[in-house]
Amino acid sequence: MLAKAGGESRGRSLLLNFSCLRSQPTGLGVYAQQILPYLQDLHPWVLTPGESTPPAHAHLRRLLWTQTTLPRIYRRVGASLLFSPVPEAPIGAGCRFVVTVHDLIPLRFGPPTGKLAAYFRYFLPLVLHGAIAILCNSQTTATELQHHFAVPTAKLKVIPLACDRQRFQPSPLPPAPYFLYVGRADRHKNLAGLLQAFAQLPWAGELWVAGPYDSRYTPVLQQLTQHLGLTQRVRWLQYVTAEALPGLYQRAIALVMPSFWEGFGLPALEAMACGTPVICAGVAGLAETTGKAALHIDPHCPAAIAAAMNSVLNDAGLRDRLRQAGLERAAQFSWEQTGRTTAQTLARLL
Repeated sequence: MLAKAGGESRGRSLLLNFSCLRSQPTGLGVYAQQILPYLQDLHPWVLTPGESTPPAHAHLRRLLWTQTTLPRIYRRVGASLLFSPVPEAPIGAGCRFVVTVHDLIPLRFGPPTGKLAAYFRYFLPLVLHGAIAILCNSQTTATELQHHFAVPTAKLKVIPLACDRQRFQPSPLPPAPYFLYVGRADRHKNLAGLLQAFAQLPWAGELWVAGPYDSRYTPVLQQLTQHLGLTQRVRWLQYVTAEALPGLYQRAIALVMPSFWEGFGLPALEAMACGTPVICAGVAGLAETTGKAALHIDPHCPAAIAAAMNSVLNDAGLRDRLRQAGLERAAQFSWEQTGRTTAQTLARLL
């Protein structure tokens, strides 16, 4: 669906390719939704999901659509710049474009074969080298792009993500007896390690897992839950709406995010903004986002994850320190800053 935003524009025109968004947005969708209001002053054309746009998970169809239909739309609206919140763009079609890269996880943890692996190995380099600028959600992601694809530093612009602090804020209600995980079930998220750690925890409370059902991984993880004897202690919430998510963070004893790798780690920032202690892997984007405000663990060691959870459970002083440090850290990020910096960057390139 194509629509004009912000009224009529004079001069050069911007096309926003937001057609990849899902009906149940996760981190990428939240990012696109949050920055859009700050792009209104550029009077962009906005392309959103519709009958004529392939869904985000239809990788081959999206690739064909991006190379054939998207350039026609670009020319039809008289665009001088295309912006995509994901690294997809038409190659060799005379389109000037900027993309955002959130991580290179399919290269690190994806299968060596398959459509997504082929895209990241063979087509993504063409997109990166064809872009006039590349936005990155963290220095971690920017460094990855330089390492894997030799992208020039001058082409990269690091603009961190943020969270809505009007929605994600502390609650006066006391914590409920559960640890919380928020995110997808992909292998790099290390939910298996979290379940193994939780099985070692000498505690009768629960682990709540909030994230969309994934037929590739969720059934295997639920079988592991049963094998570990945790069926009555692990709650699979599946996708949680934006309205319900802050309450989950606010009542949790802690958010646990033991990912092997993240480009940014948005749930950690959202939890810190709620005053919820964060236990996370001290690697990559998670370490960059949380700074010294989280309890960092080795994601490869379930015993270390369990020990950190036990410490947060039994040490009120530690919980208070993590709560205060998290609030201070979260205050350093804002969608206004993210949106305005993005708008300024695109305006200079129009």
